[in-house]
Amino acid sequence: MTTLTTHVLDQVNGLPGSHITVEVFKFDGEERLALGSVTTNDDGRTDAPLLSDATSGKYELVFHVGDYFRSKGLSLTEPAFLDDVVIRFGLAEGMDHYHVPLLASPYGYATYRGS
Repeated sequence: MTTLTTHVLDQVNGLPGSHITVEVFKFDGEERLALGSVTTNDDGRTDAPLLSDATSGKYELVFHVGDYFRSKGLSLTEPAFLDDVVIRFGLAEGMDHYHVPLLASPYGYATYRGS
């Protein structure tokens, strides 16, 4: 089985992205199945893996960054340019760990397969 972890970095303030809601989904064909929702801690990480028994397939993480930046006092356009950041990715068979970090600002983001 494969574990899936994440963390969020706030590129505006140079801080961990704390208290950001992250939703986890898996696809079964075209059907999108909700697997859960977590909130990042003060270090921008989750207290436990998002998934500890993931199987191969297509997944999606939804990071609610608009709420986070509003809570930091940033004035965002309405609608916000980036309110929710959606990252869709695949987990391959035989891999034991995937880490999907997010570096975010109100107007851009980056992600990669971390370690």
